[in-house]
Amino acid sequence: DGQKLTLVKEMLAGCGAGTCQVIVTTPMEMLKIQLQDAGRIAAQKKMLDAQAQLSAQGGAQPSVEAPATPRPTATQLTRDLLRTRGIAGLYKGLGATLLRDVPFSIVYFPLFANLNQLGCPASGEKAPFYVSFLAGCVAGSAAAVAVNPCDVVKTRLQSLQRGVHEDTYTGFLDCARKILRHEGPMAFLKGAYCRALVIAPLFGIAQVVYFL
Repeated sequence: DGQKLTLVKEMLAGCGAGTCQVIVTTPMEMLKIQLQDAGRIAAQKKMLDAQAQLSAQGGAQPSVEAPATPRPTATQLTRDLLRTRGIAGLYKGLGATLLRDVPFSIVYFPLFANLNQLGCPASGEKAPFYVSFLAGCVAGSAAAVAVNPCDVVKTRLQSLQRGVHEDTYTGFLDCARKILRHEGPMAFLKGAYCRALVIAPLFGIAQVVYFL
């Protein structure tokens, strides 16, 4: 009917969009984290093995290097998760992902719509492409930083392999409490700057292409 949505309806629309997106993308996010973690765990294991070999040889340089452990592929990880944990394994951390992506969408879509509306000509035409780009960048960055604490917790929960002396978590609140106790409040902002740098141009370009 041409009427502008109220802020509450914009937020509800963002909530619905975020929920649908999480259901579709959580398994892919889960696999991505395992693949990224594989290198870290392998490097840590190699270092510990080398230290153990040095200790056993009385500090002498090890003569034979341990063979490198092959890194898992996405297909292997999917099969292993389905075999050991079922479909639920691919959706580990779903609650934390919902707590990240639904608030992100609730913040992003209304903020973008209102910023973009500020650049619309008085004649009622669409905003110029550069306005949509800037609105997407600003809204994406703001939403990314706002939900970064949930992103930190989500990533910790979805890391199935633990390094030496790393904590294990029973759920979202347990993970958040342990991060706060052991690493301090600034740990919840880890990666916020990088996420904003990635998401800003991503959403800016996406909105420009969509509007064009």
